[in-house]
Amino acid sequence: MKLNPGSEEEYRRRHDQIWPELKNLLSSAGIEDYSIFLDEETGSLFAIMKIQDATKLDSLPSYPIMKKWWSYMKDIMASNPDHSPISIPLKEMFYLS
Repeated sequence: MKLNPGSEEEYRRRHDQIWPELKNLLSSAGIEDYSIFLDEETGSLFAIMKIQDATKLDSLPSYPIMKKWWSYMKDIMASNPDHSPISIPLKEMFYLS
């Protein structure tokens, strides 16, 4: 994902105040240990999470609270026409278990 220049503090503020109903949705989907990192030089955001069943992520875009969050965030990050964040899947190059 990509953050708009100068939006770092606002992005952090919004996530520090994440809506309880969104947090509950993510938890009910089995998401845990969710972190988002910022490359300050490029504005790139990298999210990492643990999830027991990755197929549950497919249903998240259908929830109104998810769409509301995307609309709330679209002014500070690169977004698709449906307001979802533009994200690029990354190829795993190494994993140490």
